[in-house]
Amino acid sequence: METVRIWIQGIVQGVGFRPNVYRIAKKLEIKGYVRNFGNLVEIIAQGENMREFIRFLCDEKPPVSKINSIEHEKIVCDKTFTDFKIFKSSLSSSGSSVVPPDLAVCKNCLKELRDKNNRRYRFPFVACTNCGPRFSVIKSIPYDRDRTTMDDFPLCEECLMEYEDPLDRRYHAEASCCDKCGPILTLYNREHEHINGDSVKRTVELLDDGNIIAMKGIGGTHLVCSVNDDDVILKLRKRLNRPNQPFAIMSPDIETIKTFAELGELEEKSLKSIESPIVVVRKNKNYSFPDSLAPILHNIGVILPYSPIHYLLFDYTNEPAYVMTSANIPGEPMVINNEDILNELNGIADYFLIHNRKIANRCDDSVIRYVDGKLSFIRRSRGYAPTPYNLKKYSNDLNDLNVLALGSELDVTFTILKDGLGFVSQHIGNTNKFKTYQFLQDGIDHLARITSTKNFDLVAIDMHPQFHTSSLGMEISKEYGSELVKIQHHHAHGAVLAFDNNVDELVFIGADGVGYGDDKTAWGGEILYSDIGSYKRLASLSPQKIPGGDTSTKYPARFLLSLLYNVYDEDELRKLFINNYIDFFKYKEKEIDMVFKQLEKNFNVPITTSTGRVLDSIAVALGICGKRTYEGEASMKLESIASKSTSKMKIEVEFSKYENRPVLDTSSILKQVIEMRNKGIAIKDIAKTGQESIAIGLGKMAVDGAIMKNVDVIGATGGVFYNEAISNYVKKYVEKQGFKFIRNNNSCAGDGSVSLGQAIISSYRKS
Repeated sequence: METVRIWIQGIVQGVGFRPNVYRIAKKLEIKGYVRNFGNLVEIIAQGENMREFIRFLCDEKPPVSKINSIEHEKIVCDKTFTDFKIFKSSLSSSGSSVVPPDLAVCKNCLKELRDKNNRRYRFPFVACTNCGPRFSVIKSIPYDRDRTTMDDFPLCEECLMEYEDPLDRRYHAEASCCDKCGPILTLYNREHEHINGDSVKRTVELLDDGNIIAMKGIGGTHLVCSVNDDDVILKLRKRLNRPNQPFAIMSPDIETIKTFAELGELEEKSLKSIESPIVVVRKNKNYSFPDSLAPILHNIGVILPYSPIHYLLFDYTNEPAYVMTSANIPGEPMVINNEDILNELNGIADYFLIHNRKIANRCDDSVIRYVDGKLSFIRRSRGYAPTPYNLKKYSNDLNDLNVLALGSELDVTFTILKDGLGFVSQHIGNTNKFKTYQFLQDGIDHLARITSTKNFDLVAIDMHPQFHTSSLGMEISKEYGSELVKIQHHHAHGAVLAFDNNVDELVFIGADGVGYGDDKTAWGGEILYSDIGSYKRLASLSPQKIPGGDTSTKYPARFLLSLLYNVYDEDELRKLFINNYIDFFKYKEKEIDMVFKQLEKNFNVPITTSTGRVLDSIAVALGICGKRTYEGEASMKLESIASKSTSKMKIEVEFSKYENRPVLDTSSILKQVIEMRNKGIAIKDIAKTGQESIAIGLGKMAVDGAIMKNVDVIGATGGVFYNEAISNYVKKYVEKQGFKFIRNNNSCAGDGSVSLGQAIISSYRKS
């Protein structure tokens, strides 16, 4: 009898893959066995229908699974199998494990949750092989129950029967349980006293009374409050020290969301997907929630229930939504341990709805928006991470070395590249904060363990010498004896953009807040050519002094003054700022004079070409935002004000040369913005034309660069391109000139995908 060994790699563990193989084998009268083999699924098969068997394995795979590769070979086998069985997992390791992400509760489980005759009726932890926690509970591989945090909950007799039945959808569903054997949900007050009664029902009553609840979920903890109570929203802001950052909200269904937001087909599809991200959508004309929810912004982040607890919450209320924001101190990771929830969030939350299932890996909600019909990841985390990118499908030039890439400093992720698969971590955050830095280290250890990565040949870091991620990379490279590779920030952005669009040569715009450049200045408005392995700077925004460095990012009026310093008479400029912008300086007139002295004496004025800082300055010039309280605040508010305009006004863009490269004169743009405001032109109209002038200037330099390099593809990446208007202005201009325009569509335009770009470049260079 012919015997075939089949190796399948991909998302094939914890998704019902083995029982699906079992059912196909039975149908085709194939004999043998299937098992998890460390990091893969191994099948030993005998039978006459082998071609059909292999084809069915691909065509009829479980909906949640994903096959990256399938290999088969004939082997010599002395044994003749008489049946097909599912064997226990092997601890041996071969290849890279692909751990499935956490997924939204499926329709079958939701039906059981609401069926009074089902034994899992109103059970807040209902799950099966098609849904529920995966990445957040796994401790090691193979992905079996005793290697997850569900090991604390031995299965009862009924659940065990389901777990061991290959024909049941809960066969080896590691998160499966019921109210006899699963986790317990408990409500506590600030004194850590247990609140009696139905925990979820009591939680809704407390929410309706104006309380803030810390609610532990699948991969972390949320702070929840009423969406209609301005007082409680402001109270939450004060307690969290988030005075303006928009809060995401959760609504019970699509129909409710449509009552206050504009939903296109793509947004609706993403909201209802198994990944269940937060989707940023436009507020509609009927939007009536308090302004404090998302101050000034024209859009809001919405999400549907994705865990049984969420559905139970809305079963007890007629509220259209609840605020659902991550429970963390700004810059620090979400709180996940029960003791920390009760202690660290005491004083922020009034009550605590928690459960006793441990979270092995915290995982923030993913955030997306659609820009001109294209998916744009703002944060790629729960539902997506750590699903890998298959880089070998992109380029055979990548080597087989193990690479660790550590990303940037803010919005950090890290990437492990192994066997041609780029495993990008969940959102880590701001590594300036010690707890987040610890989270990064723990995350690396854990992802290395579950991908069976025992060493790193290369460690890739950002060029910035003061980033904590760079320091950590140096330590890790010494520990493993790895080669250390430094990657320029915008080059990494460009490599991801190229991978995302399957191109190997392009000219691209890298527009964001800051990225350390070759000349040791802060880049952020760049036109670069790249063939992935290398890059060349072709043009940029005009270099400008940024008084006080990071202080000017928090108080952007300082940078506005710098932009105008050489285009106004000093006395006239001083008068302009004292009359119009004095409230945007912490120390008023004294600080304005200090900035003048800094510029005059060239003291503590690093150089930048940042697009983000220029957009912030337009927002300041128009009185829209004078102090940054969260990342991107001024630019986001500028976009929202501009979105209300239909003006056709234009600002004349001017170019010059700097160090033999073309530069866009941003001082001229800001001067024209000021002049338009002095003429009494509507703020929304100036905001729109100000944004457009930056976009057209960048687009023109990119086109000129592409002509010079004889390249027909122009891309746009960096956090600025979350701005839909700017992205569309550039796209329209580039395409009108006859070039193909590309942007991120399965990766983050912002820094969340920098680590992936670092991994691609470092591997490419060594090929």
